Amino acid sequence: MYLLWLRVAVILYAAAAVSIFPSVLHNAERWRKSCVHFGGMAFFFHFVSLTEMLIQAHRWMPVGEREMESLLGFVVIGLYFLLWWLYGAISLGLFTLPATFLLSFIPALGVTGYTFPSQGVRMSWLVAHIIALLLAYAALCLSLLTSGLYLVQERRIKAKPKPGAKQIAKFFEWLPPLDTLERIALATLQFGFPCMTVGLIIGSVLAQETALGAAYFRDPKVIASFVMWLVYVMLLLVRQSAGLRGRRAAYVSGAVLVVMMAVWVANLISRVHGFGPQ
Repeated sequence: MYLLWLRVAVILYAAAAVSIFPSVLHNAERWRKSCVHFGGMAFFFHFVSLTEMLIQAHRWMPVGEREMESLLGFVVIGLYFLLWWLYGAISLGLFTLPATFLLSFIPALGVTGYTFPSQGVRMSWLVAHIIALLLAYAALCLSLLTSGLYLVQERRIKAKPKPGAKQIAKFFEWLPPLDTLERIALATLQFGFPCMTVGLIIGSVLAQETALGAAYFRDPKVIASFVMWLVYVMLLLVRQSAGLRGRRAAYVSGAVLVVMMAVWVANLISRVHGFGPQ
């Protein structure tokens, strides 16, 4: 029965993790209230699940990887709510709520993990995993490209006309206005983030049936992908909360390109994500 309560908590954690982003990035009061309600109920059901699990096992401490993951998620979210109450640090939820969801999601799959009913179902999950991550990378590349074009357009507008430079300036007349480039860069960035999140979650499910087991999450590309997700969150937070626009936003976005290239380079030493023959 404790698995049922944990699965309810995971669903509520997912709702809280979704609502935390508009509540922090856009300062939306309605989403903030939803985050409080979903997170509070998830914390309660998580507590019930842990208590019932320990009572059934007739012990006071969890054992095994899945039980420890569930307890770690409970501790993380508990500390987050405490810091939120003491210091009003709601923005920490951008990291702690998704982390708690993932830590609770894997134990909620069951003691032995999730088993796909057929190879066709597994392939469907794999295709969804690949498509989601490709959409995320494509959106991020487009955002970085648009930020670069912003720099070119800004320089063209501010540059003083020089003899012989008219032809070069005319070549870039096709570029959209600065405001349009800025909105495209931010929109593609916001589109890519949920795609990357979904891709990583599906990948976590697929990892349950690999021969590597828990070692899957020590694979170089898996580690790099989660680092990429964290950088993505930080980029969204900095752009929105610090009011980062224009040239500075383009420079910050360029730093993400370095991390993204590291993810692709990690394929060369990855045991499960290599593109060549395994």
